[in-house]
Amino acid sequence: MFVRDIRRLLLFVVPILILLCTIISFYRQSPALSRVNQWIQPAVDKTDSNQGKENAGLTHGEEAEVPIRNKSAPLDIQTSHQEIFSTSTSDKKYFSIDFVGKHNGMNPNIIPHPTLENTWIVAAQMVRGEDEQTVHFTELVCNAVFQGNVLRCLQSPNILPVVPTKGGKCEGDLAYFNFNVGPHDARVVYGPDTPYIIYGSNSQFTCFGQFIQDFRELIDWRGREAGSDRFLVGTEMQRPLPWNAIEKNWFPFWDPFGQMYIHYDVSPKRAFAQINADGSVGLDLSILTEADDAKCIAKYFPPILNSLESIHQASNSLKITMCKRTDAICIANESNTFIFTIWQHKTFYNFHGVYEPYIMLFQEQAPFAMHAVSKKPLWIHGRKQQLDRDTSDMFYVTSIAWKRPGVTYHGYLDDELFIGFGIEDRESGAIDVTAEELMSGLGLCAEA
Repeated sequence: MFVRDIRRLLLFVVPILILLCTIISFYRQSPALSRVNQWIQPAVDKTDSNQGKENAGLTHGEEAEVPIRNKSAPLDIQTSHQEIFSTSTSDKKYFSIDFVGKHNGMNPNIIPHPTLENTWIVAAQMVRGEDEQTVHFTELVCNAVFQGNVLRCLQSPNILPVVPTKGGKCEGDLAYFNFNVGPHDARVVYGPDTPYIIYGSNSQFTCFGQFIQDFRELIDWRGREAGSDRFLVGTEMQRPLPWNAIEKNWFPFWDPFGQMYIHYDVSPKRAFAQINADGSVGLDLSILTEADDAKCIAKYFPPILNSLESIHQASNSLKITMCKRTDAICIANESNTFIFTIWQHKTFYNFHGVYEPYIMLFQEQAPFAMHAVSKKPLWIHGRKQQLDRDTSDMFYVTSIAWKRPGVTYHGYLDDELFIGFGIEDRESGAIDVTAEELMSGLGLCAEA
């Protein structure tokens, strides 16, 4: 009797289960819905721009369909990394950023407020909930002060009024990028006299491009009369051919005469060009230093072992003179003054992305040859190893900025700077360090 009842139940249940599996399978494969939802934790950040057509649509879960790396011993940080420590927190660890409102932010940028003492402007990508289905993306901004070991917004952040762009050039596996509305992963950066915002959005030249605008046009900025009058509206930046389907993480830099250039790639080789006021650019100037740069890259960059690893640009740039501001004999010149930036070595093993940051210095004047690179990746004090998962916290560096008000682009070894980073695609953190500590682990390209 019992067996007969079970058979009848199976005749009823099995067809229902098959129907449910079919519906779920269809939903997961729907490009217009599921991929847009997957993009909420922005896959555009976590893809190698040189492989945009192949993997721009992959989420962390999709990348995880690969063999898991064998267990390895815990890292000896003192040997494997250059650990850096906060100059302000009581425990020398990084500090959190509290957005105080109902929305949180990730991938932060921090610059000194132009008029308010002990106050900084924080901008970050709004974090979306995993169950929140939307194609709209937003940058948050607030004025923030230190309260204990936390940099906290003075009030709930505002939304940066960045104008959405139209594209329509995303095709095939990337077609879902056409649904995007709003800026992605902005970098708020100081130039020699003007703050800018650089962000990703739909492109008229490729699928997803990079735009630049005078940051003062988007917030209540006092002292607007000073500085450049370029890029008063969002302007798409161009690049020397070829384009990648997904462009990201470009950063501007300036020569001693105030001319702006855009740096596009750091691996497998550099690419950079002079930019004009309308966003057009000149020739790729990296060809002038390619041979010497290649030697430096070969010596100091980590090898890429497989498709689960990549190297890409991460932060904006700053200028540094390699002596102390307080030293009377410290005079900036072309032999001691360089542009520096942070790039990252990405790995994706054991179902988890990890980003290891490195410093790169290059000449501030043409031909802008590489000068030095970190011998070891930086380890931000407070980042934890996750021994049970054979991985570590995912810190994704996005920005660098001089901490002291009035110091915009050019600093010295005894100046402090912020390094801003996202934490596990959910939160924001930063650390304040002296430039001298940051530069202490460099290897010279002349020794390559």
